[in-house]
Amino acid sequence: MMEKVLSRSIRLICLGGVALGMQAAYAQETQPAPLQRVEVTGSRIRQVDLETAQPIQVMTQEQIQKTGLVTVGDILNQLSSAGTPDFDRGGSLTSNRENGGQYISLRNLGSNRLLVLVDGKRWTQSVDGYTDMSTIPSAMIERIEVLKDGASSIYGSDAISGVVNIILKKRMDGGQLSIYSGANDKADGRAKDFSLTYGASSDKASLMVGLSHTEQGTVWARDRDITKYPKGPAHPTAGLGAGPWAEVLPANGDAFDYVLNHTGGAGGNGMGTGSDPRNTANYHDWKSSIVEDKFNSASQMMFQMPNRLDTLFTKGTLELPYNMQLSTTAMYSQRQSSAQVAGYPLRSDAQPSYPVYIDKDNYYNPFGEDLYFIRRTVEVPRVTENTNNTFHVDTTLSGNFDWQGKAWNWDVGYNHSAVRGSTMGTGNVNLLNLKKALGPSFLNASGVVQCGTAASPIPLAECKPFNIIAGPGATNKETLDYVMSTGQATYGSTINSATANISGELLQLPAGMLGVAGGIEHREVRGYDIPGQFEQSGFSTDLAGNSTIGKYSVREAYLETNIPILKGVRFAELLSVDLATRYSDYSNFGNTHNSKASFMWKPIKDLLVRGTWAQGFRAPTVGDTFGGGQQTYDTYMDPCDSAYGQRSTPGVDARCTAEGARPGFRQTDQTNTPVTDSGGAQSANPFMSGAGNASLQPERAKTKTFGFVYSPAFLPGLSGSLDWYNIRVDNLITGISATQVAEYCYVQGVASFCNAIKRDPITGQITNLSRGNANLGALETEGYDLSFAYRFPRSAYGSFGVRSDSTFVTKYRTKADNTADWESSLGEYDGSGGIAYYRIKSNVALDWSLGNWSATWTARYFGSMRDKCYSSTVECSTPQGHANWGTGYNLKGAMVYNDVSVAYKTSWKGQIMVGANNVFDKAPRTTVLGASSSSAVDANLPLDRFIYVRYNQAF
Repeated sequence: MMEKVLSRSIRLICLGGVALGMQAAYAQETQPAPLQRVEVTGSRIRQVDLETAQPIQVMTQEQIQKTGLVTVGDILNQLSSAGTPDFDRGGSLTSNRENGGQYISLRNLGSNRLLVLVDGKRWTQSVDGYTDMSTIPSAMIERIEVLKDGASSIYGSDAISGVVNIILKKRMDGGQLSIYSGANDKADGRAKDFSLTYGASSDKASLMVGLSHTEQGTVWARDRDITKYPKGPAHPTAGLGAGPWAEVLPANGDAFDYVLNHTGGAGGNGMGTGSDPRNTANYHDWKSSIVEDKFNSASQMMFQMPNRLDTLFTKGTLELPYNMQLSTTAMYSQRQSSAQVAGYPLRSDAQPSYPVYIDKDNYYNPFGEDLYFIRRTVEVPRVTENTNNTFHVDTTLSGNFDWQGKAWNWDVGYNHSAVRGSTMGTGNVNLLNLKKALGPSFLNASGVVQCGTAASPIPLAECKPFNIIAGPGATNKETLDYVMSTGQATYGSTINSATANISGELLQLPAGMLGVAGGIEHREVRGYDIPGQFEQSGFSTDLAGNSTIGKYSVREAYLETNIPILKGVRFAELLSVDLATRYSDYSNFGNTHNSKASFMWKPIKDLLVRGTWAQGFRAPTVGDTFGGGQQTYDTYMDPCDSAYGQRSTPGVDARCTAEGARPGFRQTDQTNTPVTDSGGAQSANPFMSGAGNASLQPERAKTKTFGFVYSPAFLPGLSGSLDWYNIRVDNLITGISATQVAEYCYVQGVASFCNAIKRDPITGQITNLSRGNANLGALETEGYDLSFAYRFPRSAYGSFGVRSDSTFVTKYRTKADNTADWESSLGEYDGSGGIAYYRIKSNVALDWSLGNWSATWTARYFGSMRDKCYSSTVECSTPQGHANWGTGYNLKGAMVYNDVSVAYKTSWKGQIMVGANNVFDKAPRTTVLGASSSSAVDANLPLDRFIYVRYNQAF
């Protein structure tokens, strides 16, 4: 009887979702085993009955392999409850240290509002609170548990949207080898995975060692028509940037605006030949309509960035006297990633504090006056290499005992997680050397152009004249090496924690045992992010930034109790309540207290009703509090633009005019060209982002859930669940985008954001914008999770099963501060980072097995989305419709992607698996707001068909 209870409990707990090949585990398909009290994610109280009051999603190693994906981040981002990650492989322009990693944003609440555990212990975080999922090798995982509920009362900070608990393999006898290879249809984006695990155990001890190697290859934007143009294939000449031949203007006026005559064009083919720049007859007027004078930056950019992960893993246990056990886990991972973007769009005021002009006495300057210039250095694309080392070790001493005939267990442990990283960047310009290279120069007696003047020459070894006007063909490597700089930075974070926990059965109640758990924890978090000294100086086109160095500590204590109220009576086969509370004392802001209450009720054996109410919080991170701030060239849309902005929205025109953006104002890009679509353009001057705020307080959250799980006895194999959730986060720690700052100021009229914007008094262009961290506004989301699974009776044609997992979001809204109105983003791209707020995401899978053969077919559904109109007349399905960015949106239809995998088990303990994701080769969306860094394509959707093969061998 108890085994049937356990079977149904496991089936119910798996119904948090069944995407990605997830299926319920059925006890009738396994050998009977002694029942044990176990701890389930979301509670510290060990119990036999695994039914929980909160929705938990479970995925096994076998199911992970069926996805055809090799990294934990890619796997979890396919969940129907997962939103758009804060950083993805399509964000090559992203300058954060997190770039190159993988993150999951449950409920679209942000990757830093999700707590990631490994074997129940906190994993590494960056200084800004993000956990890189790619540092955890998928081959070492036994299962993944996803708690889709607030859990700050159990685990502390960050567990607002939920908890991902990655359970590593515990022990094994023998070995396991797995080899994987896959690639896109066009033979790029190649993925490789190799893992080898071996273990041995006895009654008293066990030891397991594993190593793995994972690679994900590059996808270049230039290699596909859908990605090779910045604004999409329908607009091949739009969005082009500064060209390889310098646009020159008088430094103290606008008497002319010239560019050198040249061969070559804009479509990624800008490596032509320029005419002699010393002859004024060889110039023509620069006009925004002449696309040959511009450059297609996508031709040099990565659409998806490569990464590589190498991991060494070991885990051991030792049985000790008095029912004690010593266990330890150690893991070292090294991730290497790179990002390439187009050559730098260099201009005289790249760093406003240190402008550089072409000197009037420069040998290549025929105009006799100082020249302002704009020129992209296409000869040297910008490349950033990021090396990230993660080290984790934990040791736990645990035991169990009986007290007054009741079972208790305890553990004390120490957990150390550290990440150390460095970045190396090339392709930026040394402004000190550039100023010398563009300064006075002359033709010496040997016929060589030399810096300085004939009367006061600068030795050739100390300065290389730069013919910046003539384009890429006129510059040799020595000169490029002289004017370019190599940037570097180091970063790291460390989490050290000591914990002690105890749980057990306190007393017998009529409906069962009263379970309790309690514990204490001391945690220290410290981190740093230190740019190189030259980058901090502001004499480089690399983004100037200040160092981030800080630490804090926290002392915590929690209590939890599970109270059985009724059992085995009419209309109450089970009724229990779980209560938990946690006290946290932080060194950087003070203390906080958070509690949770949940219930389970089974009016009949086949139906479970469950619900929770929970308080949650997210403490300010090291970066939030101690961040030094960094320059950034933001892509943004100015609401004051008269063609593509929001001047028609009530109140906007008056606010813009008052701030200096007069009627008829047009936002310009880095080539001083008015923007050509509602996606805006990259800022011509550096903005400032990420400055820390020592006065920050934690975010506060309230989570409510209510749901049903139905598993009818009259139809074995069928289970279904429906859960409602509502999460509201107040006192948001906000690091908002440039577009949001401008919209909050001019569209919503929030004065505090207007103070962060400075405009040129003559042109009206935004010349400086600060966006940092503050406790502002609120965020609320609400919706339903619907899951079901049915295992058909066995037949001569094999065993069939169908599984479905869907998330229906009914509310997603934010407000800038306590005085602002709510703004809904539901069913829309957010307009400030490409995040898609889907109303519906769904996964449906069909499983089949017969003998040694098995197969899975999965369909993934992404609901329709509102995107920003390209213009009021182009790609604009609803010109008068309202969206979070203002008036007018373009409706993008729903997308369905199909995946298939087939596996065969050999007689020599091997398994061969082949599969194809996006088997029908469906193209992704082109979009204005959801675009990747290089292209007008949503990089979080499949690019094309991906084919893979995997071989597993046990020995």
